[in-house]
Amino acid sequence: MLWEYHGAPRLDHLVEKYPGLRPRNVTATDEERADLIAAAPPYLRLWISLCADLAIRSTTAALLGPENYNPARRELRFRTKCGERLTLPVTEAVRVLIDQCQMSDPMPFVHQLWLREHHYGPRPKVLLDAGSLRHKFLELRRSIGITRKLTLHDLRRTTAVAMYRYTRNIRSVQALLGHRNMQSTIWYLDHDLEPIAVDTLETIKKPFIIHRSENKPA
Repeated sequence: MLWEYHGAPRLDHLVEKYPGLRPRNVTATDEERADLIAAAPPYLRLWISLCADLAIRSTTAALLGPENYNPARRELRFRTKCGERLTLPVTEAVRVLIDQCQMSDPMPFVHQLWLREHHYGPRPKVLLDAGSLRHKFLELRRSIGITRKLTLHDLRRTTAVAMYRYTRNIRSVQALLGHRNMQSTIWYLDHDLEPIAVDTLETIKKPFIIHRSENKPA
């Protein structure tokens, strides 16, 4: 407005364009995922499985407890990071681990399994926090020889990508991740979207060509 209406010099060429951050595109291999789950103690196995099987954020997964679980329906119901309500069915591996917990105990499932394995006597006042769990995951990852920086969030992304490859339905991925905004879902899949094939362009053009030929004057 200044240079168009008030004679100010144009300076926009001096301002660098911010390209934006590229999404992290790290996913786990089937072998890495299987090795992590096989080597993990029950409390870490549940935490990893909640992230890997159900694509739940690691912080949320660590806090899920009996109040979030419906044993009859085998469903977890919770709020996402952005406050959205999300209901997910649990896989058989997750169900087996949750069934080892006490539904009468309000403590999160991961913490219940950790206490049963690592603590005897009166319940400690300080339990595992997210930082401690991530450190345990780091130790586990290194112990089985995974040297690259693989995080729990990468397992969530792995499941999102696998869901898209299987369904080819971005809405299904959005429902799995609990995103209100589709752009957030695209962020997870940005590196995995396939290029358009010329055969597809030819195929989708055919109905239009047929329609035009049918309506062409004799």
